[in-house]
Order: sequence, then structure tokens, then C-alpha cells
Amino acid sequence: MRQETPSQTVGPFYAIGLTREPMNVMARDETEGQKIRIEGQVFDGDGAAIPDVMVEIWQANAYGRYHHPDDTQEKPLDPTFSGWGRSATDEKCFYSFETIKPGSVPGNDGTVQAPHINLCIFARGMLVHAFTRIYFADEPDNESDPVLQSVKSKARRKTLIATRAEHDGKVIYRFDIHLQGENETVFFDM
Repeated sequence: MRQETPSQTVGPFYAIGLTREPMNVMARDETEGQKIRIEGQVFDGDGAAIPDVMVEIWQANAYGRYHHPDDTQEKPLDPTFSGWGRSATDEKCFYSFETIKPGSVPGNDGTVQAPHINLCIFARGMLVHAFTRIYFADEPDNESDPVLQSVKSKARRKTLIATRAEHDGKVIYRFDIHLQGENETVFFDM
């Protein structure tokens, strides 16, 4: 007799897998560059904050060089900064990173990309990860960034921009991620 196997979803297990030392503190005192905090929430199509999400980021250092063997630019490599981190959402559904503001990196065909941070979102029920970018609201190079400008709708382009605030002398960028719905974040095929 044949029986159907019940459907399965991914997770919830991200918080369980991230109970070791924090992976969201990327910048130390000796790390070069402007120290920043990135924080936000991940929302579903109904606008509800989602628990048990993992956000992974990778970025260039303050000079615009990735800590990766394929990045052979002659820009300095900061040995105290790997450019990679992970954060699970907390009990209030927030993720956060203590990092530095990255420098500009080369694009295709001799273009220059504005400072940005690459994100990958893992969540319950998502069998395919979502990839996006964070750009900074106070960055003038956004106007010429080829990837950001490839998003034709200005309203949609705004979903890639983190807003800046200061609290107790620290620079904080807020970046909320909307997986679906009216304010859906722009995602990229990787």
C-alpha cells in the first residue's frame, strides 16, 4: 500500500545552530574603517516579523577589497577583517551586525560599484535562499552604481537602501527585508 510522505519545510533550526560564539561581530577595535551597526527585521507578505531567520553577509573592507583569493586588487587587505558574518534573529525578530562601512569595489567593464553589503537570507519554508544587497542612504555613489541603477523602478530601488541614524555616538543603518508583498525587497539571481 502506497502512502504519501508528509510535506517538509526547512527549519526551524537556525537559532539552535547559531548558539556558539557570535558570528555577527565582524569589526574589532583594530579593524580599519568607520565602525557601523546594521540592524533590521525580516517580514513576510502580511507584514509580520518572522522569527528564526538567518541573515548572512559578506562585504569588502574599508578600502574596497574582499578578503578572498580571487580579489587581487592592489588595495590594502585588513588582516583583522574577514568581511563575512551571520546573524540569527533574536526574540524580537531582529538581526544585527557590528561591522565597518565598506569601500567601493570594481564593477564590470571598468565601472565602480557604490559601497554595499551582500546578503543571503535563510528562513523556514524557503528552499531557495534569497540574495540582495544593502546600499547606504548617505552614499553619493549610489547614483552611478550599475547594479542599483539596473533596478528601473525608483520605488523598488529604495528597498535596497539602508537608512542612517546615530545613537550614543554610534552609526546605525536600519535595513528591513520584506520577502513578499507591496514593499518586497529587490532580490537577485545568484
